[in-house]
Amino acid sequence: MSKGHSDQISLMKTAFAGAIAMAAAMGFGRFSFTPILPAMMTGLGLSSADAGLIAAGNFAGYLAGAVLGAYGWAAGRERLVALGALLTTALALAAMGLSSSVIAFVIIRFVAGLASAFAMIFTSSIVLGHAAARGSDHVQSAHFGGVGLGIAASSLMVMLIGGLEAGAATSFRIDWFAGAGLSIAAFLVVWLLLPAAQARAGQTDSEPPLTWRKPLALVTLSYGLFGFGYVITATFIVAMARLGQAGQTIEFLTWFLTGCTAAVSIFVWRPVMLRVGLAGVYVAGLLVEAAGVLATVLLPFPYAPLIGGASLGATFIMITAYGLRIGRTLSPQSPRRALAFMTAAFGVGQIAGPLVAGWLAEKSGSFTGPTMLAALALVACALLVLPVYRRIG
Repeated sequence: MSKGHSDQISLMKTAFAGAIAMAAAMGFGRFSFTPILPAMMTGLGLSSADAGLIAAGNFAGYLAGAVLGAYGWAAGRERLVALGALLTTALALAAMGLSSSVIAFVIIRFVAGLASAFAMIFTSSIVLGHAAARGSDHVQSAHFGGVGLGIAASSLMVMLIGGLEAGAATSFRIDWFAGAGLSIAAFLVVWLLLPAAQARAGQTDSEPPLTWRKPLALVTLSYGLFGFGYVITATFIVAMARLGQAGQTIEFLTWFLTGCTAAVSIFVWRPVMLRVGLAGVYVAGLLVEAAGVLATVLLPFPYAPLIGGASLGATFIMITAYGLRIGRTLSPQSPRRALAFMTAAFGVGQIAGPLVAGWLAEKSGSFTGPTMLAALALVACALLVLPVYRRIG
């Protein structure tokens, strides 16, 4: 076997390990809360405000993990930290199935958020490092596509368990245990296939202080608002389908379509990015997502959640990835500092989103108001970058 062919097989294994890690850490560890939430609300009598608080706990943990992961303490131990985070994700999923109090749920989801951030950061550093060393442009799409695959798989899992446990008030506990079992299996696959991180010869951890010029400031603010706008629908869309009595099949398809479109989103949007540039694809994605968010409350059932879910999946990973690329482009001397600030802004938006949406839904008895607010925030995201559109490229 030639060295080139051997390297290609090795890179394929690395990309597969990355996709499976993202499916477990993000698709299950972070986003399986969305399809499980309606059964939790029914079985435990949780209010919309309770649900928003629990979701915010996860996003707070993710923010903390993103900030902690930006430092150099894990250098040389990236693989160990990534595997430990995946194992912690599985344990946190199992703990959700054993708990009943809101406070316990918040704490567990905080730990799960912390673990998912570590898994994402350190697995991505390994996988994308090997891809860069071999000049591969396709590994990123496969790696981050794992998030969508995990979302779709979690939706299918909840649907199958719901069919077996129809009417059971505790079916959500089985959902969490099943997710934990699948995450353990994913951990074993990643343990077998994920290589060590690439050596970073000649690279320094020191970067100059970030220079806050107008383009970077506006993009960072836009990115933070994006975290607020997308997460409201991403958290409550299946609960909205349940409140609309759309039926179990539509609930399943809503999140399943979200995952399927998310899995291919970066690959599909890449030709658009090459044609219109980073700023163009970022703005286009935000406007498409805003339209999809509005669809969840303006269209009749069953079309509302299906179109909303598909639009969300088709855009949120792409906007996340290209938004960070814009940050790197605008701060070439301090790219990691720029990404840290943008991730922090995004994290604050994610925490605020479910808290505000849950409170508004509790007061009004409907998710229409929070959803309209989310769409408005997404449009504002696009408008914020227009003054510096040409500076972004």
